[in-house]
Amino acid sequence: MLEMDSDKIILTVGFDEAGRGPLAGPVSASAVILPPDFPLEILNDSKKLTEKKRLAAESIIKEKACWGIALVDHDEIDRINILKASLLAMKNAYLQLNEKLPLWCKQNNIDFEKCVLSGITDGIYNPEVPFECRCEPKADAKYPQVMAASILAKTCRDRLMVEMDKKYPGYGYAKHKGYPTKQHIEVLKKLGPSPIQRMTFGYKKD
Repeated sequence: MLEMDSDKIILTVGFDEAGRGPLAGPVSASAVILPPDFPLEILNDSKKLTEKKRLAAESIIKEKACWGIALVDHDEIDRINILKASLLAMKNAYLQLNEKLPLWCKQNNIDFEKCVLSGITDGIYNPEVPFECRCEPKADAKYPQVMAASILAKTCRDRLMVEMDKKYPGYGYAKHKGYPTKQHIEVLKKLGPSPIQRMTFGYKKD
């Protein structure tokens, strides 16, 4: 969404991540700017939407919004920790969005030269971006831009984990997406870590 402030156009970037809690796979993050005519009724916290509604919303967000999505893999998560990995994914998602922004503004009849960015991040930490960004817990249930970011981050990561299920059969990634479900814990005891295991997340052979 955008706001006018004297001769400036303020574009609000929503940030959110998916996959901080799983024991395996990457963390994903998205950055999203919504146009003024975006159909807000399709948005919600991604966790509160059915898969069908998330995928339908994803399609519309990608068609109408300016967006970026980034992943940080399990090895990097183990190296720098999950918080830093999540913030890095948000930063990289912004960089992707920023490359698209001039053309997106032109397509939406927005004067790019007058645009100033502002951000809202779900949580209590902000990514390293070159504009003022405020963080707020539960922002993914309050702000449309953050809702949209949560949807893109989750659908991206879920899709990847379905692919990982094909690549590493037996771990059940298509079902639990790497989260620490009872099924996942039992499989780890039997099979040991998969190649995408986060080894710093308390994995134990015994």
